[in-house]
Amino acid sequence: MKNIKLKMARVEHDLSQAELAERVGVSRQTIGLIEMGNYNPTLKLCLSICHTLNKTLDDLFWEEPDS
Repeated sequence: MKNIKLKMARVEHDLSQAELAERVGVSRQTIGLIEMGNYNPTLKLCLSICHTLNKTLDDLFWEEPDS
């Protein structure tokens, strides 16, 4: 499932994938894969992204379970 919330938060902060990646210590490809839903980031990486974007884990990574 694509992570549209992460992409929107990144764009709100006027950051490219590469800029966000540099700030959290991963490659641009990793950020791209997270946004596409093809990579399951560690909790440590999720927290780093949240702190960088001033968001909570719920804001960026919570998914409602399918009914």
